[in-house]
Amino acid sequence: MFIGEYTHTVDEKKRFSLPAKFRKELGRKVVVTRGKDHCLYLYPAKTWAQISKEVQGLGHVERDERFVRFTFSGASEVEIDSIGRVLIPEFLREFAELSSAVVLTGVHDRVEIWNDKNWDEYRRRLESEYA
Repeated sequence: MFIGEYTHTVDEKKRFSLPAKFRKELGRKVVVTRGKDHCLYLYPAKTWAQISKEVQGLGHVERDERFVRFTFSGASEVEIDSIGRVLIPEFLREFAELSSAVVLTGVHDRVEIWNDKNWDEYRRRLESEYA
């Protein structure tokens, strides 16, 4: 299970480090895709395979084809390097407006990757709603 919030700097090669607490559970190969609210969802390969099976099991009538198209067409397999850095494809970095700093949040079965300013604004809205 992924929990917590971590801010990391993006290097000159557009990579950033994943928190050590996330690396073991993620493994070396992960799937990253577009998420809601202009963040990215990062899944362990095993979890992504389970999601794929669940979607396949729904059938065409029961599933939200637009959401499936949005999620699966935007998905990419990426590798975590030996020191825990990841390089997100350019089209996904643009979608999430990633720049010099990112916020990584643990959200149960996935890691979300946020532009630091977008996360701060979103977190404040959540805090005012739930606090």
